[in-house]
Amino acid sequence: MNWKYENGRIYSVDEKGELMAETTFVLKDNGEVDIDHTYVNPVLRGQGVASKMMEVVAEYLREKDLKATASCSYANSWLQKHKEQYADIISKDLDNEVIACKIGGKH
Repeated sequence: MNWKYENGRIYSVDEKGELMAETTFVLKDNGEVDIDHTYVNPVLRGQGVASKMMEVVAEYLREKDLKATASCSYANSWLQKHKEQYADIISKDLDNEVIACKIGGKH
């Protein structure tokens, strides 16, 4: 996939401009980020795209020397499963993050 980077957003679109995958994150007061939303287009679900997208997000955070929590349930679960591999980008507050699915742009 061809990933695009914007402030607080990493995403991919197809040749028609349709959103294929997206992760959004917000900067918190403590300088860490909260991954608050992940999305994979229904035509790509079940193919490992969400996990690959989280790898891209984790590498981006690593490059920017940022730590993350995740209020998005998928992102939180992914970070929990990859604590050893990405220990340098995972906030000590990950286990205390309130989980809330963001539907239609709102929690």
